[in-house]
Amino acid sequence: MTLFEEWLPVILPVIFALVMISVFMGMCAYAVLAERKICSYIQGRVGPNRTRLPLIGNVPILGDFLTGLGLFQPAADGLKFLFKEEITPGHVKLGYYYLAPIIALTPALTTMVVLPFGRYVDAAGVVQPLALANLDVGFLFILAISSLGVYGIVLAGWASNSKYPFLGAIRSSAQMISYELALGVSILPVFMWSAAPGSDYGMSLFGVVQAQETLWLGIWQPLSALIFLVAIFAETNRLPFDMAESETDLVGGFHTEYGAFKFGLFFVAEYAHIIMGSAIFVLLFAGGWHFLPGLADPWPAGVAGAVCSALWFLAKVGFMIFFFIWIRWTLPRFRYDQVMSLGWKILLPLAVGNLVFNTLLIALIDAL
Repeated sequence: MTLFEEWLPVILPVIFALVMISVFMGMCAYAVLAERKICSYIQGRVGPNRTRLPLIGNVPILGDFLTGLGLFQPAADGLKFLFKEEITPGHVKLGYYYLAPIIALTPALTTMVVLPFGRYVDAAGVVQPLALANLDVGFLFILAISSLGVYGIVLAGWASNSKYPFLGAIRSSAQMISYELALGVSILPVFMWSAAPGSDYGMSLFGVVQAQETLWLGIWQPLSALIFLVAIFAETNRLPFDMAESETDLVGGFHTEYGAFKFGLFFVAEYAHIIMGSAIFVLLFAGGWHFLPGLADPWPAGVAGAVCSALWFLAKVGFMIFFFIWIRWTLPRFRYDQVMSLGWKILLPLAVGNLVFNTLLIALIDAL
């Protein structure tokens, strides 16, 4: 065995991880552009259409077309955040102040490890997931890691040593506790049906997707899907649940004292969590990479089939990102007391009632 063959099992996962991170960060950048363009269309504007890159931007016809679409804008925004002057207020708690943006972004990048985004058929004819790690407790891992994202927000509010960021941090922590309960309970019926005793998949997301080959769980479990969707909006701090930022009464919320690259990390983290939330919703309730309910997958065999399944999955995720953006620019912000009431008085009782109903239904089916 040559040295290259010996190191190949180590090198391939590293390359795969770097490719996934690059694609994911690219999706974050263009999700920002999508938000700005969709927002502009809703408001009757054009949106970003001026930024032009050298060389490709000067190509006749093509350069003008790409510039009009605003496709160069994410590059300009990224460079702006990278090279702006770093200004650190004198009253902040310095170490925690710098640590907070990193903690805010890290959970979204970490949960990506167990996220299956397609499938392929191996040499033995067995369907395998396209993922860095196919854990039997994949969704528990995602719940555990994603809940750490709020620590970045809380730490930013506390380390800023200012009243408005601190209020935003308190709101975010209360909102996270309120909606994670409903979110966790809402997905229990999903695993009760898809990962029943005797299943080969356990609590892996791949197993949930394979269980939706003929019927999506969003059709079979509409209440769970609705509760999970609302909770994801709250967990990602998006309108109408953006209590942590709430510009009208908290100036800029938890990141009021942040600027330049540090603010850019918070900005990217918000869209990273939106993409992850959209991907998880697609996997749990929208069939993952399966084509349409009741229809067999038309994907060809081999590498082409794996690519087609991944592209179809990304198309569904793209639609969910559009839905996030559409809701933000359509609905007004809730009051803080309304956000808390919705979480504790409506979503949590509904989720518990849905869990009890599905438990009784499964027990009845087993008895028959």
